[in-house]
Amino acid sequence: MRSPQRRQTEAHVPVILRAMTTPLHSVIAQTEQVILGKPRQIRLALACLLARGHLLIEDLPGVGKTTLAHVLAKTLGLEFARIQFTSDMLPADILGVSIYQRESGEFKFHTGPIFAQMILADEVNRATPKTQSALLEAMEERQVTLEGVTRPLPAPFFVIATQNPSNQAGTFPLPESQLDRFLMRIQLGYPDAQAERGLLSGIDRRDLVTRLTPQLSPEELPALQQRVQTITVAPALLDYVQAILQHTRESDRYLHGLSPRAGLALLAAARAWAMLDGRDAVIPEDVQAVLPGVASHRLQRMQSPLAQDREQMVQELIKAVAIP
Repeated sequence: MRSPQRRQTEAHVPVILRAMTTPLHSVIAQTEQVILGKPRQIRLALACLLARGHLLIEDLPGVGKTTLAHVLAKTLGLEFARIQFTSDMLPADILGVSIYQRESGEFKFHTGPIFAQMILADEVNRATPKTQSALLEAMEERQVTLEGVTRPLPAPFFVIATQNPSNQAGTFPLPESQLDRFLMRIQLGYPDAQAERGLLSGIDRRDLVTRLTPQLSPEELPALQQRVQTITVAPALLDYVQAILQHTRESDRYLHGLSPRAGLALLAAARAWAMLDGRDAVIPEDVQAVLPGVASHRLQRMQSPLAQDREQMVQELIKAVAIP
């Protein structure tokens, strides 16, 4: 049941916001035709993009991580590039390299795959830390500086990185400082029985992806990202976010508390989630909806640092902090 505060907020949704969210409903509907049984993960991925963040998907091979990235790129009408990370990859394979041109007697810069609007960094933890850093610096700065020349990356610019579980062979786990560059981390998990039956009996997902059509124009996505920043956050909601941050810093359950950057990421994601619901103000349920995605890769238990324990850890955090 929706809270009275939420029902009252929905009753005053501006017409202009409803008009802006209509294309987003088309984006979600088309994505759900390919990625079956994962409505929450699809909404989280879209909220991450609307909040101008980058997404980390950590899961076993074969559950649809790569397909989700392809579907979002096609549905949003973004220029797409896939980078398959391997242990012998060099930073130049991502950023680009200058090659000497004998005819002109000059060096010409050849852009790497990073110069696209949506990047799929597939199995990012199979590359060495040096190569990982090249990608993550570009994510943070949204530009590439090589040989003294700074080259801006396209806008919008969004990275979806996939990561195999760290207990698999041949992986180089991302350190905490680099994990923090991702606004959200999600897991897809195995499909339920109904969704898996649809996968087994339906059309090949790769064929479905080729049939997808863009649901947004090149101008609409930046406008929607701009709109997210105008979603209202009441002082009481800020009190709630601060209480969550403070609890993680004071509790003896965590190795480290959530940083100010994590607080900003939480607010940005909650704003985007509110807009996906067609509201112009954030409510506590929005914060709770995105908190697992924002906090699960930033928090670690003092006693049980296992990755599979993180979702339960965040749910305990939600229960521990009362709504003002």
